[in-house]
Order: sequence, then structure tokens, then C-alpha cells
Amino acid sequence: MSKGKVVLGVLAGVAVGGILGILFAPEKGSVTRKQIMDKGNDYADDFKSKYKDFADSVSEKFQSAKQEAQGLAENGKAKYDEIKKDAANAISNYKS
Repeated sequence: MSKGKVVLGVLAGVAVGGILGILFAPEKGSVTRKQIMDKGNDYADDFKSKYKDFADSVSEKFQSAKQEAQGLAENGKAKYDEIKKDAANAISNYKS
């Protein structure tokens, strides 16, 4: 199971538990609605923060993989050029 699904499941469980706890509390309706909105905003802010951290992590991994791929491509091209040069030298030596 991916980290994103686990985080989303935990946040959803916490949100449902908080809302149910508030709904069953003996408060006036207006107070309960305000509490629900406050908790909802808290959970939304927490979710946004976790999502941003996750997105940043994915972005960093992508950049790292991109740099590694560029390095591999450069090494491969250098090796190709070296082999091409060696082959040209071998052909020219063979013809001589």
C-alpha cells in the first residue's frame, strides 16, 4: 500500500472520528456547526501540508532521477565516441 493511501486513510478516519465526537457532544447546534467547521479547516490545512510534503518529495526524486539519467546518457555518448574512434583507428591501421 502506498504512503499516500495510508496518509489519506488516516486523515479520513481522524476526520470522521472528530465529526462524530462533535455530533454526539451535548452542545447547541450553532456551537456544534462551528466546531465542525473549525475541525474541518484544521484537517484541510493538515492535509494540504502533508500533500505539499509528498509532492515536494516526489519532485525531488524526479529531479534526482533526471540528473542520473542525464549522467548515464553523457557517459554512454562518451563511451560510444571512444569506441567509434577506436574502430576508425583499427580500420585505418588494418588498411595500412
